[in-house]
Amino acid sequence: MKTKNIKKVLIANRGEIAVRIIRACKELGIKTVAVYSEADKDSLHIKLADESICIGEAYAKDSYLNIPNIISACEIMDVQAVHPGYGFLSENAEFAKICEDCNIIYIGPSSYMVGAMGDKIRAKEIMKNAGVPVIPGSDGGVLNVERALSVANKIGYPVIIKAALGGGGKGIRVVSSDEELKKQYYICKLEAKKCFQSEEVYIEKFVEKAKHIEFQIIADNYGDVIYLPERDCSMQRNNQKILEESPSTVITEELRNKIGNTVVEAIKKIGYRSVGTIEFLLDKDYNYYFLEMNTRIQVEHSISEDISNIDILKEQIKIADGEKLEIKQENVILSGHSIECRINAEDAFNDFRPCPGKIDNIIFPGGIGIRIDTNVYNGYTIPMYYDSMILKLIVHGNSREETIERTKRALDEIKIEGIKTNIDFHKWIFSKEAFLEGSYCTDYLEDELVNKDGFIK
Repeated sequence: MKTKNIKKVLIANRGEIAVRIIRACKELGIKTVAVYSEADKDSLHIKLADESICIGEAYAKDSYLNIPNIISACEIMDVQAVHPGYGFLSENAEFAKICEDCNIIYIGPSSYMVGAMGDKIRAKEIMKNAGVPVIPGSDGGVLNVERALSVANKIGYPVIIKAALGGGGKGIRVVSSDEELKKQYYICKLEAKKCFQSEEVYIEKFVEKAKHIEFQIIADNYGDVIYLPERDCSMQRNNQKILEESPSTVITEELRNKIGNTVVEAIKKIGYRSVGTIEFLLDKDYNYYFLEMNTRIQVEHSISEDISNIDILKEQIKIADGEKLEIKQENVILSGHSIECRINAEDAFNDFRPCPGKIDNIIFPGGIGIRIDTNVYNGYTIPMYYDSMILKLIVHGNSREETIERTKRALDEIKIEGIKTNIDFHKWIFSKEAFLEGSYCTDYLEDELVNKDGFIK
């Protein structure tokens, strides 16, 4: 099936997600334009795209975050649409609005929705009004430490301080006392200002022993919305996801349908279109609370594709092209189990420091149920300027037990020489009883890890 309006797409991103988008576009008969920085001139996405154009120097601010350069590239390459991928400009409302104003199809939701959900305080209020349970906390931002103390004492410690425009695990502090709050409040504001150009923060009750559960939605322009079975993203370090699995070991079919229906009704009420992800915290009593909404494709979308047999990227592009969603909720079938491991170029025995450099040799695993999403290859030099993730290992099986054994086998097969990676760290996770039982929570790794003698206590 070919798209009607979109004939050529510029991919405003790099790495494995750029490669993933190119593949989806090719299957839809769409030409692709890869943008790249001077540091990425040898990246795989350039080799796979139909055309490519350099948009600036190595640092992201001069290239992948340079809106004028990207818009100029769109005009030069005569594209009808832009796909932002994840990270970089993917949740930048200004970029989405400029695309709209320039009559460039933005493959994602409206700029209004990008802005609304990017503001965590505003997003929480929107979802609350749409009938989604939210975590108890401050009504809006806390403008001073006195107000912060008042809120914390009202809802009770521990509490979590969050940047209003935060994301990616930045601008977050958990505190357990007045003294801690006084110190961390100012630190969090400084980090928020540095990372998100806004020092506004808010406070929520910290949900202890929580599961991080998220629901992938697909919504077209005609009011049709579906959800896919949940992803469990509770294996985290410094609020960054390490691996994900679907479905979750703690979600029953009844609870899945309950949360899924809540999500669908909320999406319909707010008029959202495109793909997106609503993230929740699930407490020990199985109460679920809205955490945030991501208005873009997720790194972990791959496992949802595996267990549902739905190509989420292609659906996202078709919706942007004006197509009606043909998939009905009753046709979404949960098939087996899927796990994704994020393989990073980092030294897990040395405080997880990034390890850019040349890959002398790389061997990928194979066999039934194994998928590798990456942009690296033999002889490729990983730049020092960007995120350290170099590939995603996605494994599917008929059951969780089969998927775990298959993943362990795949981790043994991967060989990457010339740089350090976190493959051994993943092997360590797969040896832990809490993971094997599926009983781990978001604080599991923080309790297990130490940095002075390696990553194992």
